[in-house]
Amino acid sequence: MKKMNDTETISISEDLTSKDITKFEEITSDDVISTLGLTIKKDENNKLVSFVCMLSAFTDSSQFNISFNAPSSTGKSYIPIELSKIFPEEDVMELGYCSPTSFFHDAASYDEEEDIFIIDLSRKILIFLDQPHNLLLERLRPLLSHDKKEIQLKITDKSQGLGLKTKNVLVKGYPSVIFCSAGLKIDEQEGTRFILLSPETSQEKIRDAIQEKIKKDSDNQHYEQWLESDLPRKLLKERIEAIRNENIGDIKIINTDLIKDKFFNGKKVLKPRHQRDIGRLISLVKGFALLNVWFREREGNTIIANEDDIKEACFLWDKISESQEHNLPPFVYDIYKDVIVPAFEEKNISEDEDEPKGLTRKEINSKYFKEYGRMIDDWQLRQQIIPMLETAGLIYQEQDSKDKRKMLIFISEQVINSTDS
Repeated sequence: MKKMNDTETISISEDLTSKDITKFEEITSDDVISTLGLTIKKDENNKLVSFVCMLSAFTDSSQFNISFNAPSSTGKSYIPIELSKIFPEEDVMELGYCSPTSFFHDAASYDEEEDIFIIDLSRKILIFLDQPHNLLLERLRPLLSHDKKEIQLKITDKSQGLGLKTKNVLVKGYPSVIFCSAGLKIDEQEGTRFILLSPETSQEKIRDAIQEKIKKDSDNQHYEQWLESDLPRKLLKERIEAIRNENIGDIKIINTDLIKDKFFNGKKVLKPRHQRDIGRLISLVKGFALLNVWFREREGNTIIANEDDIKEACFLWDKISESQEHNLPPFVYDIYKDVIVPAFEEKNISEDEDEPKGLTRKEINSKYFKEYGRMIDDWQLRQQIIPMLETAGLIYQEQDSKDKRKMLIFISEQVINSTDS
């Protein structure tokens, strides 16, 4: 943990004592990762980003959104569910299957005088578990992108004897949203509004997760008691509640040059989505500042992020930004890096050939099995993964000249050239 000089310690301690929060110390991302690792094995970057995302709910407008996209049984909803247990229960909304209309029916209160249903999502954490489609997200686009703090919607309601009736709905505030879906294909408009994540599926992570499940399910009561008695976890829960009670409105960043240098580094061509990505990096900076709210300069209900917060955020962004650049979930991008590229290089190892030889889906699946020990569903490879990689400009398809019924997959020339250079 970071050390402070004697003058700083005395000044801060006096301030903390008046608020009865002397138990808290300045902490780093490593401290958070260590505490969360009690129940969430590996997945360091995923659990840290998710934690900061949920913590950012306790600001006026610094929230950001996460989408976990991965096949079934990979643990995409496990991280947000586990994290929600250390946040105040009243601030978390966990939703299983939820149609777009039912969300607005169930979450709203009715203002009879204005004849309008009101949903206040200010400082709330929304976790959508295993959602089959993105229709609800489409209706929440203005909130997700922070275009408007209040949006008015009209939804239809089927009532007995009256047929379809229109309802007016007012949605207020910016929530932190975590969306979990087994579907890999993402609408570009939704993709640019989320940080895209996928759980790790390494053998080491799976082994640790199995051991943790055995420990938990063999004696659940003892396991819960063990969790509750863990001092760092207990302090983190209390810290989160204390941060919420600080009622922070805004977080300022003064040293913007450092952010510029970090963000533009290595970017030869800027893309439209970078305008949203820089917003996410800034939100991460603010999240780390909020984590140490009592150790930051303060002006009323506004705090000022320091250089440590910027460095923490930039380091984390570097870890997750590669797949974000291509608007791809890490699960899909890893298939490209770990499966398709090596398989393509192996097939084209000979320099005697004038034209490159493309891959069949069968060859990709075979390489995937060697790498991960399991198969990909052919429909998922054909309908989701390959089209997404093609849209990102990483691959292209051509008909097999020997069999017109087959499509062959090639690595894009610009990707090969950029790698060579």
